[in-house]
Amino acid sequence: MSPVSRIRSTPDDPNGIVRRYAANSPFRSATAEELVNEDNPFRRPVRPHDLGFLDYGTPLPADRALRLSSLLGHRMLRTVHDADLLFLPAGGAGHPSQDDAAAFRTAENRILGREAAGVLEHHLFHWLAEAHMPLAGGDMAALTAHVQGVLEERRARPGRALEVARGCRHRKQAATFALVQLTAARPAVLSAVGRTLLGDYDTAHPALRGLLLTDFQGRAGRSTHYRRHLADAGLSAEPYAYWQFLLSSSLAGANHLHTVAHDHDRVAEFLGAWVHHRLDEAVTAEGYAEVFRTAYGTEDASYFTGTPELTAEGAATLTEALVAPLHERFGAEAVAAFHRGFEDARRLAAVADEDLAVQLDWADRLDEYKVKAEKLDALISSSGIEVDLETFVESHEETSTTHVHDDHRLVVVEIGQMHFWNNVGEMIPMNEGDKLLIPAERLHGSMVRSGTCTYHQPVITEELLSQV
Repeated sequence: MSPVSRIRSTPDDPNGIVRRYAANSPFRSATAEELVNEDNPFRRPVRPHDLGFLDYGTPLPADRALRLSSLLGHRMLRTVHDADLLFLPAGGAGHPSQDDAAAFRTAENRILGREAAGVLEHHLFHWLAEAHMPLAGGDMAALTAHVQGVLEERRARPGRALEVARGCRHRKQAATFALVQLTAARPAVLSAVGRTLLGDYDTAHPALRGLLLTDFQGRAGRSTHYRRHLADAGLSAEPYAYWQFLLSSSLAGANHLHTVAHDHDRVAEFLGAWVHHRLDEAVTAEGYAEVFRTAYGTEDASYFTGTPELTAEGAATLTEALVAPLHERFGAEAVAAFHRGFEDARRLAAVADEDLAVQLDWADRLDEYKVKAEKLDALISSSGIEVDLETFVESHEETSTTHVHDDHRLVVVEIGQMHFWNNVGEMIPMNEGDKLLIPAERLHGSMVRSGTCTYHQPVITEELLSQV
């Protein structure tokens, strides 16, 4: 029986579809040696064991867009989008990437992935549709004015994450984590633009291929600067080397762009999202250049300073050039669809900015969260407060693939030692009696360093948290 007929003959519930896709070997949980992965772009740890209690059959509301199901969902969705892109395994017979590449490229994985994509996109992005508002005016003039207005607003306030990064005590660590997030977004925009370059549409839209090609060539031409900046920061430019340190919100914007690029019925939405990505890159370029120079003591920030400028006039001209032929062919729906794509990308960028800001602030003030953990533990003990609690007994080098919790938690080590991490290269030792507060939705992982380690995770309610 062919993979196609086998898959189509086994209808399943949404969670079954997702679990079946995630069962492929490249998505297995990470080992102790796989915290950073510089030689296997097919290795995508997902934490498949968590899928047994997560529900992908219902959409996430906006206020839960950073939950665990989002992180794992965006990891899986990114692998779906990457299935038809070119990645090269490491050379040499018997290298693990050879086996993972073979499993990643199978027809079965591709078919299961496309089936899972529908479930994941509904779960991850439905909240965007609920936020859609019609464009006031609804015509080309209103659309160009809206794009210009967002550009000017963003230029005045490029984002809170850059402000937090500039104010961190540990600036190099903050800059490193922020730079790692760009490895989720920037290469993906190049690939999504490349998807749309292909096709025969020059008669219907004579300007489109040239506009996309210019953007594609510019991004490809700056790739040397991109790799050098990563090297200057002590980071690898290998694809997905820092997979475990990518926030779900960093993956989300790129996944959305790939989603609308892949569905050619949504070409106008893709163009709107692409314009916002260009806008976002333009308004944050100077801030990233400053953070990069300050953190790493280098004057060369050419990847950021070489980002094409986007003026208000240029944004209006680009928008009109992209939408006018579609408007002539499809009418007002083309304007509305471009606006939807633009606004969805804007909302996702805002979520990513705030998520990164909160993550950077937490990581920079970890000592304060240790103090809060001591106070919370003492309060629970002295007041006899009953809390939900999970206890783990793990063996040497047992590793927790990076994840988030949907609630605030303490980590209390009773016996043994472990390493905790929330950034590249940052191994935080935790010994017997040590405690740490991990806020909800904050990315982290761990590994046991002793023969065994027993630790507890009391769940901290908002009411309890407010008392310290």
